[in-house]
Amino acid sequence: MEASLPFEVNIPEVLAEVTAAFQRYEVALTTNQVEVLDELFLDGPHTVRYGATENLVGVDEIRAFRLGRSPKNLMRVLGRTVITSYGRDFAVANTEFTREGERRIGRQSHSWVRFGQGWRIVAAHVSWMG
Repeated sequence: MEASLPFEVNIPEVLAEVTAAFQRYEVALTTNQVEVLDELFLDGPHTVRYGATENLVGVDEIRAFRLGRSPKNLMRVLGRTVITSYGRDFAVANTEFTREGERRIGRQSHSWVRFGQGWRIVAAHVSWMG
């Protein structure tokens, strides 16, 4: 039984907005559109991205990582994507992914917050299973 919540879960129009932002991020990631990736992460010192091989705190570290990352082998196939919105201004997106030539399953999670300029990622995590 789900507890009574002070906000609505998965308001259809909010879920659609976050899903569109998530899909925009995925296209930008796999095509190395660094300017779009920079736009979608909140520009601030508290934004976090913990990657498979790096821990980045603050948008400056995240931007430096993006600029130094190889644009090769970025394509991937997503699976078991779950996006959930909580109220009108917060959502989480979780997905699994696979890459050609990689046997392990990857995992990615985002925390999204709506700001005046739109939906932005405030925390991200990427890791490999096994």
